[in-house]
Amino acid sequence: MGKELWKPGNMLYPLPVVMVSVADSAGNNNIITVAWAGTICSNPPMCYVSIRPERHSYDIIKRTGAFVINLTNRDMEFATDFCGVKSGRECNKFEMANLTPQKAEFVDAPIILESPVSIECRVVEVKPLGSHDMFIAKVVNVVVEDSYLQENGQLDMAAMNLLAYNHGQYFDD
Repeated sequence: MGKELWKPGNMLYPLPVVMVSVADSAGNNNIITVAWAGTICSNPPMCYVSIRPERHSYDIIKRTGAFVINLTNRDMEFATDFCGVKSGRECNKFEMANLTPQKAEFVDAPIILESPVSIECRVVEVKPLGSHDMFIAKVVNVVVEDSYLQENGQLDMAAMNLLAYNHGQYFDD
């Protein structure tokens, strides 16, 4: 068995693919699909999303300090891909992707009703890192679709069919 050297790069695949929903100060909603997202800390609960500064949602998050991470599943694959390749400067992604914005409980950004899990976040730090800036955020609320809860209160992760991203492709299971 041989090994091949590749140029340095991020090879931590597969990655969760999430839809980050935001709203500007005028209440205009937008969605950006990202694969650079993850957990930072459990106590207090903190997470991050990394976004290129030229993306439309970047300035909205920077100004408002709020966003929602919405987990995606196989039923949301088209919308997930669409919201990753279209700009919110050019269209209303909620309408074009047939998604439903719902008022979040603790942040001024909508949750995506079709998402199995929505994580409301408040930015505590923005860290410039190169091609992307990392928005480090405190988790202030989690909304879970009750049809994915088992009798013991645990999430049925298998039933969610969550999407992952791997070198330009989406897959579940």
